[in-house]
Amino acid sequence: MSNASQTPQTLASHVPRGSRGPAGPEDAQARILELRTIIDRANRQYYVDDNPEITDAEYDALFRELVDLETQYPQLITSDSPTQRVGGPPSDAFAKVTHRTPMLSLANGFKRDEVREFDKRVHRGLGDVQVEYVTELKIDGLAMSLLYENGQYRVGATRGDGYVGEDVTPNVKTIPSVPLSVTIPAEFPQTFEVRGEVYMPKRSFQRLNKELEGEGKAPFANPRNAAAGAVRQLDPRITARRRLDTFIYALDPAGGARSQEQILDRLAEMGFHVNENRRRHADIESVIGFLDEWQEKRHGLDYEIDGIVIKVNDLAQQAELGFVSRSPRWALAFKFPPEQAETVVDDIKVYVGRTGAITPVAWLTPVQIGGTTVSRATLHNEDEVARKDVRTGDHVIIQRAGDVIPEIVRVIAEKRPATSQPWHMPRTCPECGTDLVREPGAAITRCINASCPAQVLEHLRHFVAAMDIEGFGYATLAQLTDRKIVHDPSDLYQLTKDQLLSLDGFADKSAQNLLDRLERSKTTTLARFLVALGIPHVGWTMSSVLAAHFESIDRVEGAGIDDLRNVAGVGPIVAEGVYDYFERAESKRLIQRLLDAGMMMKAPDRREGPLSGKTFVLTGSLGSMTRGDAEERIKALGGTIGSSVSKKTDYVVVGADPGSKLERAERLKIPVLDETAFLALLEQEKDG
Repeated sequence: MSNASQTPQTLASHVPRGSRGPAGPEDAQARILELRTIIDRANRQYYVDDNPEITDAEYDALFRELVDLETQYPQLITSDSPTQRVGGPPSDAFAKVTHRTPMLSLANGFKRDEVREFDKRVHRGLGDVQVEYVTELKIDGLAMSLLYENGQYRVGATRGDGYVGEDVTPNVKTIPSVPLSVTIPAEFPQTFEVRGEVYMPKRSFQRLNKELEGEGKAPFANPRNAAAGAVRQLDPRITARRRLDTFIYALDPAGGARSQEQILDRLAEMGFHVNENRRRHADIESVIGFLDEWQEKRHGLDYEIDGIVIKVNDLAQQAELGFVSRSPRWALAFKFPPEQAETVVDDIKVYVGRTGAITPVAWLTPVQIGGTTVSRATLHNEDEVARKDVRTGDHVIIQRAGDVIPEIVRVIAEKRPATSQPWHMPRTCPECGTDLVREPGAAITRCINASCPAQVLEHLRHFVAAMDIEGFGYATLAQLTDRKIVHDPSDLYQLTKDQLLSLDGFADKSAQNLLDRLERSKTTTLARFLVALGIPHVGWTMSSVLAAHFESIDRVEGAGIDDLRNVAGVGPIVAEGVYDYFERAESKRLIQRLLDAGMMMKAPDRREGPLSGKTFVLTGSLGSMTRGDAEERIKALGGTIGSSVSKKTDYVVVGADPGSKLERAERLKIPVLDETAFLALLEQEKDG
C-alpha cells in the first residue's frame, strides 16, 4: 500500500482486533462486514484515488484478520469479499460472451488538420449548434467490458471481434481497481455495463520482465502485450500476480447522464478507476491545444498512451450523429506521430501469404521504439524495395505509430557498406520452388501454385482464427501440413485422436479437447463461415451484410454479379471478388466438403413482426423514452434501425431539437413521425 503517515485518531478504526477476536458468529459477521468496508475503502484510495491513508503493514494486518475470520466461519464468505480476488482454479478454455451492444472501433486521425476536418463533419451533421468536446488519454491497453447486476460484478469480457468476446470474469476479478460491488442510485438500471481498458503500469511491466529474465524466459516486448497475456491466462492466480489496473470510460445505459463528462464523473463516484487527465473544450482549437500538451507530457506517465480520444460531449448530439460502418461519427482517436529509431538491415526475406502474394520483410537488428522492441519491418512489394533502395547491411530509419506495423522511412546512404548490392525479388517461391509471376501493371508478385505449403498453411491459420477454434497454433498446423495429413480446412474435421497424438505437444486430454472444439465449431453463423473461407475483400462487416441479405450459403454461392451489386453496401470490386470466388471449382469443392463434414450455419438472428422490412431513423430527443428504448421497441416489432437517412429509409422519427436528418428526410420526401405519431404507430402495429 503506502507508508502514509497517520494520526492516532485516524488509525483507531483500522487497528486489527488480534487475540480479542469475535465472541461468536454474530460478532464475527459484524467484524467481517467492518473489515470488508475498511479494505474496500483502502483499495479505492490506493488504486483509484492514489491517496492511501493506511500503511502496507496495517493493510496486511487487516487482510490477514479477514482471512482468519472467513476461514473460521466459511459460511460468511461472499463473492464480493476482498479475499475472493485471488481467483479460482485454472480453466480449460474461455467461453464466449455476446456483447449487449457492439464494442466498435474508432476512426483514426494522425494530423491536426484531420482533427479540424472531424470538427467540420460534426458541425455538418448537427447543423448550426454549439458543440463541446471531451478529450481523454488513449490508453494502450486491452479493451474490456464489465457487466454488473444489482450492483454486483458478474461478467468480464474482452472486445473480441467487437460482437463476441471471451469470458475472462475470474481473471478480471483479480484486478484491484475493479469494484466487486457498487452502490447505485434508486433510479439507476439494475443491469448495466461499463467499458474501459485493462493495462499494465510501467512499474509492473518492468518487475515482470525482470522476473522472466531471472527465470531464463523471454521478456514481453511492451506493456500492452503483457496485459493481454495476463488477462488471458487460464489460471486467474497468475493474472492476480501481474498487478494490472484499469481505466473506465463508458457506461451503458447512461443512467440519466446527458454528457460524456457526466458519465466519467458518475463512474468515478461509483468507485471505478477513471483517468483524471480529461478535459472539456468549447471548440476544436482548445482540443488541439490538449493534443500538443500531452504529446510532450505522455512519457512522464506510469502507463503507455498512444494518442488522445476526442468525443462530442453531449449524448443527444452523439445519438444524432450516429455511426458509419463500425465507427461512431461523434468520436475520433488521434494518434501521436510515429516515433523513429536507427538500426541495421540484417537480411531481407520473402514470405508467402494466403493468396500467394510475396511480401519482402526486412530483418533488423532489434531496437527500442517508444517502449517496444522492433526486429521486423515490412517492405510491401518489389517496387517499394526499389523505390527506397533498401539493401542488406544498410543503416535505416524506422518508425512505428501505435499498433501499425513498423516501416522503413529511409536509408542512411552515407553509412552504406562499399560492398552493398541491390536487392532483387527471387525468381522462384521459397516454399515450393514454383516460378513466381508478376502480371503486367500489378504491384504484387505471386506464387500461383494453389498447393504451395505456405499458402495452405496461411489459409488454415486464417480459417481456424475466423472459426475461433483454439488449439491450432502455428506449430501444430505446420506439422499437419508437413506430414500431408491436412491439405485444406475440410481435412481438419476428419482428424482422429491418433493423428493428433502423433504430433509434438499433444497428450490424450489436449487431443480430445481439440476434437471437441472442432465439433463445436461445426455449428456456426453464415457471417463467420464467409469470413473463414477467405473470400477477397470479405471481412467481418461485409460478411454480415452478405449474410443478412442472402441468409444461406446456397444463395450466396448462386448469386450473380448483378445480384451482388444490388446489395446495399456492396460495391463493384467486392461483388466481382465474391462472384469470382464462388465460380472457382476448388471453392465449390471446399464448401461441399465442409458441408459434408457436418458444418451447419444458423440463419441470421432476425426478429419477425409487423414492422419487418421497415427501416427507421431517429433524430432529436424523445420525451417519453430514451433513444435505446425507442430502438428496442422498433426491433421488437421486427423493424430495423438506420444510422442515416436515404431513399431506403421508411420513417424518420423526430424528437426535440432534430438535426440535419429532418431536412434530408423532407428533401427525399421520407415520411416523418413526431413522438405522438410514432407512439401511435407502435401501439397500432402491436395491437394489429
